[in-house]
Formats: sequence, structure tokens, C-alpha cells
Amino acid sequence: MNTRVTGQGRLIDRSETLTFQFNGETLHGHPGDTLASALLANGKMMVGRSFKYHRPRGIVASGPEEPNALLGLGRGPRFEPNQRATTTELFNGLESQSQNHWPSLEFDIGAVNAAVASVAPVFSAGFYYKTFMFPRAAWKHVYEPVIRNAAGLGKAPKDADIDSYEHFHVHVDVLVIGGGMAGIAAAKAAASSGAEVLLIEQTPHWGGRALADPVVIDGLSGPDWVTREIAALEAMPNVRLRTRCMGAGMYDHGYAMLYERVTDHCPGQVGMPRHRLWRVRAKQTIVASGAIERPLTFAMNDVPGVMLASAVRDYLALYGVAPGQSVVITANNDDAYRTALALHEAGVNVAAVVDTRPSAEGTLPTQTVSNGIQVYTSHGITKVEGKTKVEGVQIAPLEGASDSHKITCDLVAMSGGWSPIVHLYSHCGGKLRWEEESAMFRPAPDRGAPIGSDGQINTHCAGSANGHLIADACMADAVETGKAAAKAAGFKAKSVKAPPVDVAVEEPLQPHWFTPSKGKYAHGTKHWVDFQNDVTAADVRLAAQEGYESVEHTKRYTTLGMATDQGKLSNINGLALLAEKLGRPIPEVGTTTFRPPYTPISMGAITGRSSGHLFKAIRKTRMHPWHERNGADFEPVGDWYRPYCFRRQGEDRKAAVNREILNTRQNVGLLDASTLGKIAVKGPDAGKFLDLIYTNMMSTLKVGRCRYGLMCNENGFLFDDGVVVRVAEDEFLLHTTSGGADNVHGHLEEWLQTEWWDLKVFTANVTDQWAQVAVAGPKARAVIEAAGVEADISADALPFMSYIETVISGFPARLYRISFSGELSYEIATPANYGAALWQALLDAGADHGIMPYGTEALHVMRAEKGFIMIGDETDGTVTPHDLGLSWAVSKKKEDFIGKRALERADLTRSDRKQLVGLMTDNAREVIPDGAHAVVAITETPMRTIGHVTSTYFSPTLGHSIAMALIERGSERLGEELTFPLEGDRILKATICDPVFLDKEGARQNV
Repeated sequence: MNTRVTGQGRLIDRSETLTFQFNGETLHGHPGDTLASALLANGKMMVGRSFKYHRPRGIVASGPEEPNALLGLGRGPRFEPNQRATTTELFNGLESQSQNHWPSLEFDIGAVNAAVASVAPVFSAGFYYKTFMFPRAAWKHVYEPVIRNAAGLGKAPKDADIDSYEHFHVHVDVLVIGGGMAGIAAAKAAASSGAEVLLIEQTPHWGGRALADPVVIDGLSGPDWVTREIAALEAMPNVRLRTRCMGAGMYDHGYAMLYERVTDHCPGQVGMPRHRLWRVRAKQTIVASGAIERPLTFAMNDVPGVMLASAVRDYLALYGVAPGQSVVITANNDDAYRTALALHEAGVNVAAVVDTRPSAEGTLPTQTVSNGIQVYTSHGITKVEGKTKVEGVQIAPLEGASDSHKITCDLVAMSGGWSPIVHLYSHCGGKLRWEEESAMFRPAPDRGAPIGSDGQINTHCAGSANGHLIADACMADAVETGKAAAKAAGFKAKSVKAPPVDVAVEEPLQPHWFTPSKGKYAHGTKHWVDFQNDVTAADVRLAAQEGYESVEHTKRYTTLGMATDQGKLSNINGLALLAEKLGRPIPEVGTTTFRPPYTPISMGAITGRSSGHLFKAIRKTRMHPWHERNGADFEPVGDWYRPYCFRRQGEDRKAAVNREILNTRQNVGLLDASTLGKIAVKGPDAGKFLDLIYTNMMSTLKVGRCRYGLMCNENGFLFDDGVVVRVAEDEFLLHTTSGGADNVHGHLEEWLQTEWWDLKVFTANVTDQWAQVAVAGPKARAVIEAAGVEADISADALPFMSYIETVISGFPARLYRISFSGELSYEIATPANYGAALWQALLDAGADHGIMPYGTEALHVMRAEKGFIMIGDETDGTVTPHDLGLSWAVSKKKEDFIGKRALERADLTRSDRKQLVGLMTDNAREVIPDGAHAVVAITETPMRTIGHVTSTYFSPTLGHSIAMALIERGSERLGEELTFPLEGDRILKATICDPVFLDKEGARQNV
């Protein structure tokens, strides 16, 4: 069946034919078609099934607001579900499949839901909440599997995506979102000032409704005016144009996210990404996204063949497709009459226009009547007849008891008015106002508008998006908005005037939210509000009746507007029905929250190139090549690869670790510590700021000295630790854990920017700027002196926890006298480019002193021997400094620091909290499994645990296994033997001891 109309189809090329498939059937279309227009041209009215009732669904719209025509596209690694047929460009070989049915689209077992619902009140609002409560035991094994299996529409892809994606970062003066009449006019007005302008349009074509509607601009037809203006913009060096590019999200301070479909219309192009995600910073943004036509709510308004009037006009004018041969148009406004006139002119029978208004006397209705088309005023459609396609409608007067009468037709075009597309404006905080005369929410900058970092409004709506639905007012508003945006961006706008627009005068619409069914046709009918989620007018009213008076609660209770179209067609109608039921005005009920993205975007675009081996970049220190050449056995530490140990021939990991520990304790070891986080904090208020960040005092630290510090979150729980160095009076260097640098830096910036923004402080993560080497062991000082240090590093000249800047082996160096091993230790930081050379110089200098590199495991064992904690082992997000015996590092003098008040809460000061202790196993060689739980009694059922092991190792220094654990009232239980039940009925005994196993006095590190 071919429904093409001759003399129509501005966007298609009839000279070429494309072949595509729908559910395995081969069909034909033309270049320029969308998948939706091609399906309609082939007579495919039913294209899917609804979510809940599995009712037949057809194409409703012609753009991204489409709720029904969601199809699976492609196959194998290029398969993607839930793609809108209305925004999918047709290409040769396209494969598409309808969704949410089994075994076929025409015969679907799931349709039994609709049959049951027609005779019993099941699946109504709140059905899930009310039904799957009892018996409780059935949830896991019966209800949940069934619900999960039924959830969703399309099938998830099974094969890995073979396409590539990328991100693009851009700064512009003015960003214009929307390439219709308003967007083009606004962009040209802004660009005339010299401002750099980026104009985007989500479709492949410029012009918006000017391509389909009869409008004359500056003496030219809409399409001719668009062609002229786009050519003028392309000639301007300060203007960039992008089609197939959608404004997906708007955020604070002029940040926008754009989604460009680069090769969807020609898949598989070598060297080209499929999608591109733009990250745009704009001084000023103009949202010229247009408006969406609303459906009307009448009985069985979801039958395939019930469409928006503007969509019918689009398919006719742009693609030469008449979705029906006999059409009934129902509306509450004059714009729908344009569809009647367009169809009539194309030779399509318009059976009637059903207008809910008492009278229709404007220019467009008068022209319609003069063409012999029957117009029924004060009437509404009381029921659509047909199951898989429209077969006719019942209409009746809206007032009085008259019965319905039937009009035979195969297409219904409906129009309930227009709603400005305010999603993007709302994303970034723009407020709205209900305009009663036009029955729409429109931007209200006087109530609150998006603000830039300079405190000025930086986002504006223009044209229909600003509530101007008539072409001349739309054009005038767009030009003025473009000039204002350029001026706000710092440019002097030229005197640009809006071109004259010749368009028919329209009479105002009259809101009409619901047409009741009448007579014998009322039984079993449903009035659909949300087509995709099967939400009816009765569902909305039931929600109000059951107390869900908040629009957000109603949304969640009924699932209204929670579909993939975000309620673009359903939200206003649902809101009006809710307001009517509650007896409140619509603005008092409010609106739901619009969230990015405007329409769904691909996961690939979000990921960009961060997939496969690029998913998470492996960070390597400057010494990494040396480690690879010398037997390093690597392990991931945060984003880094660090040597776990350096294995020699014939050695296993355990032997290598023990050798490295003993050599460091007896001679000297060399550790690559470059991965430690290093954050510079500088400014006159740096000390004051760090006093608020750390639990202990940092402002009293003298220049050239170091201090161990703890950071807590606002709940009082420890989340990072490290050594702080005072580099200068106004500068500190913070050392953090290897995996925590980014989080700590983010933590500093969050508090600095949101809470203590008045402090004069700057922070910078300088981790990658420095290579750092730890030289530890009794011979550490001798090695550094042998390497050639241009400073006195004796114990008197450079005492423990001090710092100097010097030169070692000819390399500039920061030398810290700090220790994480408990031995005499120095950490040397040098600019990263010198790291590998310094490492080799120290190895050469230590050759006569028995120097060996050691890895992270040796480091961990040695720190455990000293009772030093490690973030992530001894901390799990619920541990305080007091639990770890670190109360000495929590200042009692400071008025405030992050977590201070939380640490005083009753739960964090109770005496039975778990506290850090050491453990010595009864069997010296047996290591307690990490995470093992200590129990009160092995005979209890269930056994009650009193704590768990946090770190556990065999210590070659002590010749005994050691562990650290968090045990209830641990400090009171020294000497007590604990029981640890293990897998396979094994039981292990260990005795609580001091967590410091070696050199408690610190003599070794202070030598």
C-alpha cells in the first residue's frame, strides 16, 4: 500500500529508492524520509505495543515527542533498542523491529492484559503497590521475576558496540539551540554584532515549521526564506552551524551538553564517530526550541491512526505522505484548520472538523468551511472505533444528552493547543508561569532565570519557546532576543529589524482537557493520557482521590510522564486533569521536574572514547620502565600500577616480600612513592583553611616542618590521612593516599567554593608534577650522602618530621625526613622529568650498602609492624580517629573543623565502639584471613561477632604472623584470647595485644 501524494514531499528525493526492513518485511522509501514517514508511506499504521496493556500503538507525532514508535534498529553489534522512528533517518539497508510483543506484533499474548482490564479494574494506578504485598514470601520467587521480565520495552543489546564515539569541547559567545524561524533569526541578529555564534538544529534540515506551514517572510515562502538566511549565516566567519545536533541538557553558568548524531544516517563510515557529545561553554544561550502540539483526551484516542494535526501536516508537506484517505480533525484552536486545508488541497478527503469551541469564526475556519468541509462546533469525539487502525469516530455535542453519531474515517488528527518546549530552560533553573489565555506554561524570567558567574541572566528563550505562537510575534521576539544576548555577551548589536511576516490571524484557543464518553459507547472505554505507559484520565483522578495531591507524587503513583518521552505529550493534560479533580487552578498544582537529557542519548556518546583499553587510563610513574625491566610484579593502586614486589629468579611473591622487608630493616630499601597524592594549598588564609579541614592544628606548623594529619567528613568518619609540609608562610603541601588524591582535592574545593568561599586560598593537585622516592633503612643517610647531597642531613641538622630544599646527584630535590616504615627514612621529591635519573643515581650510590627496591606489600607489612593505619584497611567509612587510637591527632583547642560536632554525638562516643588492636596468633606461622570475624562464643546460634580483622600479614622481622583488628572495647581487652571461626569448620585463636609490634619508642626512625 503506497500512500504517497503527488506534488508534496519537500524533503524527499523521489528519483531514488531506498530499501529497508520492518519486522523482516522488505519495504521501500526515498532519501530524505524518516523511518516513520517511510512506514506510513507503506501503510504501516501499527508499529508497536504499549508497555502495560500491550495495546496496539501507531505513530502519533513527527519529532522527538513521539511516545509510541520506538523500534529496535540494526542487528548484532549495531543493534540498538527504543529508537524513535520519527527521528531516525532512512538509509539503504536499514533494519527495524517493533517491540514489546510476543510472538508477533499482530498477535501478542500480552494483549490479554487489555482484555482483562476492560472487564475488571486491574492495572489501574497503584496496581503494583496494592497487589504484590501478600503473601510476602511470594515476592522473591514469584512476583519479582515476573515483574523484572515484563519491565522495559526493547531488548538489551547482547553484542559489544563496534562504533566509536567522541567528545567535543567548545567555547562560544552565543549558543542558539533550535534551527527554526526563531533560531535562525536570533542567530543572525546576534552574529551581526561580531559575536561568535553556534547555531544547532536537531533535525537534518533548517527551518522547523516554516518548511511545512503556509507563511510568507520578507516576501518569500517559508522554505525560500530559510534557504536565503542559512546561506547568509554560512558566509559569516563568526558563525558555526550544526544539524543533527540536539540540545540535550543545560546546566549552571552557561554550560550546555549537545548530542550530535554524526553517522546514524550513513552507518559504518570509516574514521568517523557515530555520535559526538558536545560540552559547550557559552557566555549567553538562546533556547529557540519551539513548541509541541498537545493531544486531546477522548475515548480510545490511542488507536493507530490517531495523530497530532501538525504531524499529519508534516508528513504531507515534507514527505508527501497522507497517513489516511478520509480524515476527521478534532481541535480546540485555529491552527488545526491548517491541516484540514493542506489535506483538502492535496486531494485527501476531510470528513469533518470537530471543534470543541462554541464557535469557529476566524480566517482559517472560514476558509475551511468555504472549501465545503463540515465543521462541528461545541462537539467532541466520544470514541474512536477500531482496534489496530482507525475505522471511524463517534462524535457528540459537549453539552446536553444527545447521543453520539458515527463518522467513517481512517485517520484522526487532533490538536489540543501548543506547549512551549521549556525543558532546557528549566534544566538550568528557569522558572515558568501559567498563561491562562493560551493554556500553557511559558518562561517567566521575572520569577527566576538562569544566572551566570557574573550574576547576570545568561539563558533566554525566543520565539515559540518563549510563548509566542504566531509567526510574526515569534520572529520579532527572536530578533530582539538575539540582539540582547549579543549585548550581554559584551558586543554592540547592530540595528537589526525583524522581517515582515504574513500569516493568518488566529482566534484564541479554548482549553479542553477531557471529552467524556456517551451512551452505549461509554462502557469499557479508556481515555489515554500517557500513551507509552498506558496512563488514563481515570488513573490521574484515582491518584487524586487516594491523596496523591502533589503532582510529583501523582507522577510516580501513576507513572504519568515517566516514559522515555518524559511526558512531552502527556504532562500538561495530566496536570490539568489533576487540577480539575482537586478543584485547584493549574498553576497552583505546579509542574513536574524536567531533567537532562531532553530525549534519551546513547551510552556510547556519554562514554566517548573512554571504553575498552581507554576506559580507565593506567597511570605510570617515571620509574615504571625501570620496574618493568627489573622483575616488578605489578598491582593496581587507585589509578596507578605499582610494584607489589620485585621477584628474582626462582622466587615466589612471598619470598620476594620477605627479602625486601628484611633488607630494608637491616640495610636500605628504595621505594617509588611518586603515586602519593600531592596537593598544593597556597594563599594568606591557607593555614586557617587547613585548620578547618584537618582534625589537628596546621596553622601553627613552622616553615620547614612536617605534621601528620587526619581528615574527617562531616559525619566525623576518617576518610584520608597524610603528612602536611609547610613550604612557606602562605603555602602548604598536603600528602594524601595514592588512591585518594582526586577525592581529597575535590573535598577541599567543595568546601572552599561552597562554605568558605571568602577565604583567600588556592589549591592545585600537583601529584604528577613530582616524582618521589623513599630511602628507608639504617643506611639510608649514608646512601643519600654517597649520592651527593648539597646539605647537612644529620639528625641534628634535619631532625625527624622536617624538610629542606636541596640538590641530590645534581637534581633539584625536596627532602623530607618522614617514615612510613618505622626505619630511618627520607622521602625525596624531584620534578617528574628527573624521577628516573634520580632513582638510578640512588641505586648506584647504594650499591655498596646493599640497597634493594621494595614494593607495596613490603611497605604494608612494615607499616603494620609499626601499628600505622592505612586508609581503606583500617577505615571503612564508619571509623573515627578515636576508634583507631588517634585521639592525640584531634585538637581540643580548635573551635571548629569538619566533623567536630559529629565526633561529639552519643553514638560516636559510646564506650563499646570497636577499637583498633593488634593480634598475635597462637600458631606463629598461620596468618588470619583478612576480614575474619571474632565471635563471643563458637557455640552461640547465631554467633555474635565483636569485631573483624582489618590487616593481616606474616612478619619476617618478628618471625610471627601479626594482624590489626577493630574489636568492641578493644583497648580494655589486652591479653584476651579471641576465637575466629573460619571456612571448613576451622577455628583460629589469637591474643589481643598492642597494635605497635615493633620499636614502640621510635628509636629506629629517630637515629
